[in-house]
Amino acid sequence: MAQEADVVVIGMGVGGEHVAQRLAGNGLEVVGIEAELVGGECPYWACIPSKMMIRGGNLLAEARRVPGMAGQAQVTPDFATVAARIREEATDDWNDQVAVDRFTGEGGHFVRGRARLAGPGRVETDGREFTARRGVVLATGSRPQIPPVPGLDTVPYWTNRDAIATKESPHSLMVLGGGAVGVELAQAFARFGTAVTIVEAAERLLPGEEPETGALVAEVLTAEGVTVRTGARAAHARHDGDTLTVTLDGGEELTAKRLLVATGRRAALTELGLETVGLDPDARALEVDEHLRAAPGLWGVGDVTGRGAFTHVSMYQAEIAVRALLGTPGPGADYRALPRVTFTDPEVGSVGLTEAQARERGLRVRAGTAQVPSSTRGWIHKAGNEGLIKLVEDVDRGVLVGATSVGPVGGEVLYGLVVAVQAEVPVDRLRHMMYAYPTFHRAVEDALAALRSS
Repeated sequence: MAQEADVVVIGMGVGGEHVAQRLAGNGLEVVGIEAELVGGECPYWACIPSKMMIRGGNLLAEARRVPGMAGQAQVTPDFATVAARIREEATDDWNDQVAVDRFTGEGGHFVRGRARLAGPGRVETDGREFTARRGVVLATGSRPQIPPVPGLDTVPYWTNRDAIATKESPHSLMVLGGGAVGVELAQAFARFGTAVTIVEAAERLLPGEEPETGALVAEVLTAEGVTVRTGARAAHARHDGDTLTVTLDGGEELTAKRLLVATGRRAALTELGLETVGLDPDARALEVDEHLRAAPGLWGVGDVTGRGAFTHVSMYQAEIAVRALLGTPGPGADYRALPRVTFTDPEVGSVGLTEAQARERGLRVRAGTAQVPSSTRGWIHKAGNEGLIKLVEDVDRGVLVGATSVGPVGGEVLYGLVVAVQAEVPVDRLRHMMYAYPTFHRAVEDALAALRSS
């Protein structure tokens, strides 16, 4: 016999957990179902532990920059210490059982298992069936997208989870994919002494960002000893003992002790029973409206919606879905100012459209760029001051539709630019603001001046 509830949440990652917790706290009868760890990818393998690893590598890099500033520094990489700290602190601060207890403490009912839809408002998991009076929320996240490279399925490759879980920095590492995850982990491992090669099929690193950004990150990584191969497509993979070999189009062979596949992520839809509610299980993403509805009585939150595998998108969408399920009025989803940060050194922050994307949409645009090292704060910072600010203006409306902030704290500088894009602040008004001196964000003023002269 089916168990009834107001809402059933399938997938208790950051978005699903937020939905379930908020609804239970509002007195609804909520069933939350999760096959793995409550909290999902972010706290255990992605956002939190990867940034801890990156922080360790950045500290080493900063120490090595000391001779260029004052005094001398002798630094010995200690990956094992950082790896142990990641495991200990992630376990202490992000605990599956604590999350379950928090949810059940609000009156929620937690089920460990893999669930699928069995029809409108119906969910099955491990022989049990639940019926949702108000609706079902799908928040099942995404999985690494493995490219169809011949032989790759026979190779013991890493995904991001394996890279984060390793206790030792390998002697050499090949990274397939030059997107955010690929370049972040490539730089982190390189700073701990690993010989790293990045293989990216596109013509530049971070192909979804401004071309100047990919070029700058490639320049920095190359200076740090990382081999960067762009416009290079993997044609075959094999392994012989402890050596992995990737053959590129054209026949060139690259070898490493470890291979990290970081070629993006894809929503996991095929096993969710979408066909039982009239939706396509083979779609690349779950199509939802501005209030996250995918079908009558069905909502989608997070990676499954295809709006980017970002924790902040999941949390943003979760709150909109909560309002919809509670019947509380509020605005729908607005992705015009979706921010994204790649936590390399320098950090790459961006919001809205790139210059090329804006032109593809038929906008009449102009762009202005300023170099961080030429700013006063960049000059003061010296070693490790690489960066740029790029602004993209819709000329007809006189507002920014996109911006990029690359630099030592590029992700933090991005905040003001996100506000400008979201609120459609007139560019002339931005020009007449005061920018604190000497800060990194003051370079925005220089980019505005360049925008005027472009």
